[in-house]
Amino acid sequence: MTELYDEIGRGYRDYRRPDPRIERVILARLGSASSVVNVGAGAGSYEPRDRPVVAVEPSRTMIDQRPSEAAPAVQATAVALPFHDEAFDASLALLTLHHWPDQRKGLQELRRASRRRVVILTWEPSEPEFWLFDYFPEILELDRPLFPTMEELRRELGPIEVSVVPVPHDCTDGFLGAYWRRPAAYLDPRVRAAISGFSRLRDEVGPGLERLRRDLESGAWQRRCAGVLSQSALDLGYRLVATA
Repeated sequence: MTELYDEIGRGYRDYRRPDPRIERVILARLGSASSVVNVGAGAGSYEPRDRPVVAVEPSRTMIDQRPSEAAPAVQATAVALPFHDEAFDASLALLTLHHWPDQRKGLQELRRASRRRVVILTWEPSEPEFWLFDYFPEILELDRPLFPTMEELRRELGPIEVSVVPVPHDCTDGFLGAYWRRPAAYLDPRVRAAISGFSRLRDEVGPGLERLRRDLESGAWQRRCAGVLSQSALDLGYRLVATA
C-alpha cells in the first residue's frame, strides 16, 4: 500500500481537502484529548491544530505533501508504531484501516499507544447502497473484504460508540463517496487518481466510465437517481467509531 500511495499520492492535496463539517464531527469525538497520534495520516487532513499531534505515514510521497505548519510526521506503519505504551491521549485513524496489511495488529497498536480513546473513520461494508457501484461493481467487490465490520472492531477495541457520518453534497474531501450528487466528477481522471478504489482497478474502469458518460448525456442517470438530487447530505455507510 505504501507503493500505491507513492504512485497516486502526487497531487493528492488538490482533491482531498478536509471538509469542515466532517472535521467538526471528528474533533468532537477527540474531545479534550491532550495529545494525538494520527495513524495513516497522509497529507494531514483533520489533524487538530490546538494540541500536540504526531503523524504516522508510510508513504514518503504523502509526507512530502504535508503543509509546513502541519504536525511532525514519522515514516512508519500502523502495525509497528514507534512509540511506548500510552504515549498519547488519543489515537486517530481516518479512512486508512482498509490499507493496513494486518488490521488486527494495527488496531492493537492504536489501543496500546493511547491512554484514553481511539477514534476511527471507516466505512461499513454491510451498507453499500450507492449508485456508483452499479457502474463499478468491482470497487465494491475489492473494498468489502478490506473494511472491518463494526462487530470486528468491537472484538478488537472493546465497547465502541458508532456515529453515522453523512456525506455533504458539496463535500470538499474527494474520497470515493464525495461526488454522489456530482456524478460527472467521476469522469475526471484527476479525481479518480485521488481515490484508492479507482486506482486499484487500473485499466478496468473503462466500461463503467463509458456507461456513466452515456447515461449522463442521455439523462438516464438523472431519471434513475432523481431521489438523491434533492438531498443535501447522504448516508453512504461512512462511520465514526470511538472507544467508549
